Amino acid sequence: MTGATGTATRLWICESCGMIYDPAVGDPDGGVPPGTAFEDIPDDWFCPVCGARKKDFVPYEG
Repeated sequence: MTGATGTATRLWICESCGMIYDPAVGDPDGGVPPGTAFEDIPDDWFCPVCGARKKDFVPYEG
């Protein structure tokens, strides 16, 4: 895991619904275990809230 500004700890936000992907939490129901960096999620993963594609997420600057 990298520092606070590294990609492993960066939050990502769904542009469609505003859901925040937190690598520390992952998406266990979607097959993404906690600790998974966004870049390491399979490309066919989708937003668990609205069904948007992975490419519809952008880095969250909070």
